[in-house]
Amino acid sequence: MIEKLVEALFGCRHSRYSFPVTVRRAKRRPQAAALTGTYVVCLDCGKEFAYDWQQMKVITSPERHRERLAELAKHVA
Repeated sequence: MIEKLVEALFGCRHSRYSFPVTVRRAKRRPQAAALTGTYVVCLDCGKEFAYDWQQMKVITSPERHRERLAELAKHVA
C-alpha cells in the first residue's frame, strides 16, 4: 500500500517511449507483447507496455483493451 503511494508520488511518469516493437514467432515473448504482439519501453525506467497499432496508443489497462475489442467485435458482427 505504502509502496504504491510512494510510486505514485515519486515514480517514473513514463513520458518517453521507444518505437513500437512487434514480436513475431518468438519463443520468449515479453509479457507486455502478450496482449497485442507489440510493445513499447519507457526510456527512463525500462518498463514495458503493450501498444495498439490500430489506435496508435500505449495500452495502460489490459481490461479496457479487452472491453474495446469486445465492442469492436459486436460492431463488426
